[in-house]
Amino acid sequence: MRDLATEPGRAAGPSRRAVRGALGALAAAALTLPLLGAAPDPAPPATARLQQAFASAAAAYDVPESVLLGVSYLQSRWDAHGGAPSVTGGYGPMHLTDARTALASAGHHASGSEDPRGDDARPALRPSELGLDTAELPDRLTTLPRAARLTGLDAETLREDPAANVAGGAALLAEAQRRLGEPAGDDPADWYGAVALFSGADDQASATAYANEVFAVIRDGEERVTDAGQRVALDADPDLAPDPSALERAGLREGSSAGTECPRTVSCEWIPAPYEEFGDGDYGNHDLGNRPASQRIRYIVVHDTEGAWEGVLDMVQDPTYVSWQYSLRSTDGHIAQHVKAKDVAWHAGNWYVNAASIGLEHEGFLTDPDAWYTEAMYRSSARLVTYLAGTYGIPLDRQHILGHDTVPGTTTATIPGMHTDPGPYWDWRHYFELLGSPLKATGTKNSGVVTIRPDYATHRPVFTGCETAGEPCAPHGSSAVRLYSDHDVNSPLIRDVGLGSTPTTGVNDLSSRVSTGQQYAVADRWGDWTAIWYLGQKAWFHNPAENPVAVPARARVITPREGLESVPVYGRAYPEASAYPPGVPAQTVSPLPYKVLAGQRYVTGGKVPAEYYYAVTFDPASHQVVRGKEQYYEVQFGHRVGFVRAADVAVVSS
Repeated sequence: MRDLATEPGRAAGPSRRAVRGALGALAAAALTLPLLGAAPDPAPPATARLQQAFASAAAAYDVPESVLLGVSYLQSRWDAHGGAPSVTGGYGPMHLTDARTALASAGHHASGSEDPRGDDARPALRPSELGLDTAELPDRLTTLPRAARLTGLDAETLREDPAANVAGGAALLAEAQRRLGEPAGDDPADWYGAVALFSGADDQASATAYANEVFAVIRDGEERVTDAGQRVALDADPDLAPDPSALERAGLREGSSAGTECPRTVSCEWIPAPYEEFGDGDYGNHDLGNRPASQRIRYIVVHDTEGAWEGVLDMVQDPTYVSWQYSLRSTDGHIAQHVKAKDVAWHAGNWYVNAASIGLEHEGFLTDPDAWYTEAMYRSSARLVTYLAGTYGIPLDRQHILGHDTVPGTTTATIPGMHTDPGPYWDWRHYFELLGSPLKATGTKNSGVVTIRPDYATHRPVFTGCETAGEPCAPHGSSAVRLYSDHDVNSPLIRDVGLGSTPTTGVNDLSSRVSTGQQYAVADRWGDWTAIWYLGQKAWFHNPAENPVAVPARARVITPREGLESVPVYGRAYPEASAYPPGVPAQTVSPLPYKVLAGQRYVTGGKVPAEYYYAVTFDPASHQVVRGKEQYYEVQFGHRVGFVRAADVAVVSS
């Protein structure tokens, strides 16, 4: 994009001197950015300064305030994140990107060493690493330097000062409007094209989807308190009908959704993962199938990429690498589909789950709490998941919308290497609101089941090891709740015998924590503490009535049938040996080192069949689904789900 502020004959907005003068007033009035070229307004109340900054920047750059607020909401929900960058190097309420400053290379899923295929019938596949090559960055990752040129403000100020950041966003919108030959003004309907260009997308479909989402926010209105305690409101404008015609003059490539399986409300392109042989009889990077005709799709697995968009796309197109169905871009929520839903991608580290799931990779980093995900990506992901869940009959709950961190190991040996993404900083509560299935109380005060549901913004448990082993991570909102062996924060953390290690507060240590949306049977109560059945033991968490981290729920639970002292837990629901036809080796059904003891209860996500998808050759003629007579129940056993034989348990209401 050209720097139109330097082109002769164009109105380039306020002068650098005027902006610098405004910053002087800004320093005097904290977050308040006064109208440039006008006398400063009286300082607003402390919690209204960001709202005033939006009003002032909108007036200064002749941008409708509702447009500025709508764009910012889609980027950050108006949060400033303490000046820390997003997963793509975006800063502040406007998510101005400066990737070269913010991002460093990172290995894909560095938190685990699992075999993504998770099938004992084939040799383990170990992915290589990927990162971001900052030598050549697309425009969408360099909007902050451009805002610095337009405003005359230095990059550091734009990164760290929320009001200056808002002004930078207003300048970029005004520049986009001029680029399109459109007049400035107060009518938000005239700003559709500028909003679309703000996304940084290089294709018309992505830019259009982004603009549609922004104008949906403006029509609906929003109000919330930000992470810095700022109260911001956008009044609803339900009759707003923007004019999209200006976008046709932007010169963006058309793009195509041909071949994709996406809802029409998102931007989606087909970037296929290869199904190829690469020597020595080996092949990759997924298996052909015929779902849902051959077997039901039961799960959607949420991942984060641990790498940047361009590197992720390079890897999924490598036949020697792994695969997943969809990638989602952070800056604008754009989606790339790589594997058809009918085919089986290699992503979850558990072949039973892979064979019955669709995998979504979100551009992000687990161990960087301040590398926040954009609202644009959350919304795009929610639209995609809602569409897929409706298409394949997948329930919208945490036993079917899985995090990679809740997929169980297949055998005892694989448990320590299973991945832990998307981690404790993924906002599951907000995600389920966007899915149209909000997590809410469904039981009474003394119900026998609870749904984990802390307030993400204010719930900030201590985690360690984000940057340096043993060192505290930056304080941050979290979906995770920590578990103790007694009703005392000084008591030992809950131990996971499958991991075989001393539990810690490490960001990748799942021994002793539960996650928002997960449901557990209540084992005991003591004052402000609640105990749940977890990994075969009582696990306590602090749950004060004035600020609860769990709400009462109703659910079906399993317990060992009468006469059994314990029931084994499995990581996969494979058929009995007699079910395998000639030519298909029977797969071992070995229990994990966990047991459901008599008297304990665990919430079940429902009955599942014993199935094994045999696919170990490049020629799909030999592929087949083996079904047994056994039936299993999926249960929320610990942080991860597990499976128990239906014949071993009784199912009762909570």
